[in-house]
Amino acid sequence: MPGQLNLGLVAVAFISPQNHPILVRALSGSPEDLLKYHYIAHTSLDVIEERIAAAPKAPPESYLGFLYALEEVVVYGYVTPLKLKIVLALALSDAVVRDADVTAIFKALHWAYYRSAANPFLKLHAPLDAPNEHVLEVGSPQWTSFRRRVDDVARAAGAMPVDS
Repeated sequence: MPGQLNLGLVAVAFISPQNHPILVRALSGSPEDLLKYHYIAHTSLDVIEERIAAAPKAPPESYLGFLYALEEVVVYGYVTPLKLKIVLALALSDAVVRDADVTAIFKALHWAYYRSAANPFLKLHAPLDAPNEHVLEVGSPQWTSFRRRVDDVARAAGAMPVDS
């Protein structure tokens, strides 16, 4: 496919401002990998919080860049202005990964989340006394369009086709 990136994207995680996982999507298709990518998403939160705390009082840059490497993956981070955290896990390889390519994927994923959360017909499962908690139930039917958009971004990034 022309214009397709091949970065070796293996997982994507969306984490709420309250550090709750919204969606962790393993793109390898192996169910046992999902737990590993949950672990990677949670451990990346520590690095993200350190980077945000170390930044001057000015708003931190959205793209946090390379966070760390673990086993056969490298992890990159991104924080939206509303503190939604997006974590990418790429397969560790000798190929050069350009920041511009990773930033483009993050922006596409951020747009996918924005498009899904901005749906006026989407019911957020949050109690009335928790106005900041906007996490959807991941298995809910309303979340299907978001998973589909994330899968579309993954396909454009050269990841293997994902099971729906």
